Amino acid sequence: MTKWWQAALVVLSVVAAISDTTAGRHNSASGRNSATSPAGGISEQHAIAIAQQHFKGHVLAISQSDKHYRIKILSERGTVHMVLINAVDGSVVSAR
Repeated sequence: MTKWWQAALVVLSVVAAISDTTAGRHNSASGRNSATSPAGGISEQHAIAIAQQHFKGHVLAISQSDKHYRIKILSERGTVHMVLINAVDGSVVSAR
């Protein structure tokens, strides 16, 4: 793959990630405090720290359901990774 195509893919990944980040912010405005943790669970900051142990880079988005944090990371190499963290015990459910 040429460098031009690689650069285009990185730009498209970043644009998609920014779009997801905006959507994630809209969802997080539903009254949850981003610094709080679910009952008996871990905080968003702790989930991010766990995710960044697997993929170094910039956090593009984080969203939370009742049981999981979904964290999107743009790696130093320009790839986007998704890490799913158990919101109660901090275990990594999946990392891709």
